[in-house]
Amino acid sequence: MAAVRYALQADMDRITRRRFLGLTAAAGAAAALAAAGCGGETPQAPPTNARRSPDPIPSEAPTDATRQTPRPEAGRPVLAVARGGDPRDITAAAVDELGGIKRFVRRGDDVVIKPNICTGYHGPDYAATTNPVVVATLVALCRGAGADRVRVMDSPFGGPADEAYRVSGIAAAVDEAGGEMELMAPAKFQEVEIPAGRAISSWPIYRDVLSCDVLINVPIAKDHGLTRLSLGGKNLLGVILDPGSLHGDIGQRTADLLSVCRPTLTVVDAVRILTANGPTGGDLDDVERLDTVIAGTDAVAADSYAATLFGLDGGDVPYVRAAAQMGLGEIDLDGVDVRRVRV
Repeated sequence: MAAVRYALQADMDRITRRRFLGLTAAAGAAAALAAAGCGGETPQAPPTNARRSPDPIPSEAPTDATRQTPRPEAGRPVLAVARGGDPRDITAAAVDELGGIKRFVRRGDDVVIKPNICTGYHGPDYAATTNPVVVATLVALCRGAGADRVRVMDSPFGGPADEAYRVSGIAAAVDEAGGEMELMAPAKFQEVEIPAGRAISSWPIYRDVLSCDVLINVPIAKDHGLTRLSLGGKNLLGVILDPGSLHGDIGQRTADLLSVCRPTLTVVDAVRILTANGPTGGDLDDVERLDTVIAGTDAVAADSYAATLFGLDGGDVPYVRAAAQMGLGEIDLDGVDVRRVRV
């Protein structure tokens, strides 16, 4: 079994150099404004979700020397849909179609990858958990781009986390690819304000998914009895405390969470999809093999496309619809540049 490491207390105080410089600059600017008589409030640190945006899609793979200042995509969001027989190849192909991993990950970055590790009692064939090869490929790509640290984590729905990590096959795959499995420490959840929230105004969120340089959300596309489908937006419930309390208005509350927990990249695993009895599954007759990976920077667009794999559209999934209404992404696929790749 791969080594599964609890977060140490010392790690709780770890801060990346980029984050430190950002906080220092913000403090200096606030002091200058105060000296000039511009406001009298206590200076506030930048939002915890102020993550670096991906570089624009280049005509060729960028190097560290040719990187441009990061900025959001101009025009229509781009979505890569790769199909083929090997999960490793289609995952890499989808990322390449977006401009390559170096568009998202820089040398020295702290990367967090969030798969869906739903239970400790079903292996990957049952399509309740993200395909371990998809996860490991992303880890290897990030390490190859020079990431200083690549951690993989989740809060499983059923069974102990370390058991779910092992049974899913993700722990062994991540270890072999050079990443770390992290058991999410209770002390690292912190109350975070949700300024744009319509149903919730704050919630305890795992601090490292907000402070890391790069967050990659890697859901598996599957049926869900409460939200109709479990996709990227729903996968983020694994980074908060007490997700069961969101169920009262889960569509809007999940969208509210997405407004502060914005992935750098969403990669939807549709190598196998769970077509019924989700989210935990347990019957191989409910599993359909599609050999597909969907990737993009627009989480709403990625979920909207993934819904079509089930004969639905984004508007049929409450949290996708709510996120689009909040302006968090494009739900209409006519407004998305969908690039299909056959591997």
